[in-house]
Amino acid sequence: MRTLIWSNTFIRAFKRVLQKQPNLRKDIEDTLKLLAQDPFTPQLETHKLKGKLSGSWACSAGYDLRIVFDFVKSEKQKKDDIFLIEIGTHDEVY
Repeated sequence: MRTLIWSNTFIRAFKRVLQKQPNLRKDIEDTLKLLAQDPFTPQLETHKLKGKLSGSWACSAGYDLRIVFDFVKSEKQKKDDIFLIEIGTHDEVY
C-alpha cells in the first residue's frame, strides 16, 4: 500500500469539488483507496500526461473527475508514494 501525500492545492480543490457536489465524496474516497493499493488498476484509467503536466499522471475518479498526481520516492517503502496535485473536471485540471 502506497502513502498518499496531499498537497495544499489538492486539499483546496478537494474542498471545492465537495462544496459543488457533496455526493461525490464516496466516489473520490473509493478512488483514493484504489490509488493507494494499485495506481494502475484498470478502472482508474491511469495515464501519463503530456505538455505542461509532462511527467505527472492522472486517473479517473468518476465520469468527468480527474486526479493529477506524481510518484515520489519513499524513504520507508520499496514502492513510491503518491503526491496528489490536483482534482477537478477534465477542463479544470488540464
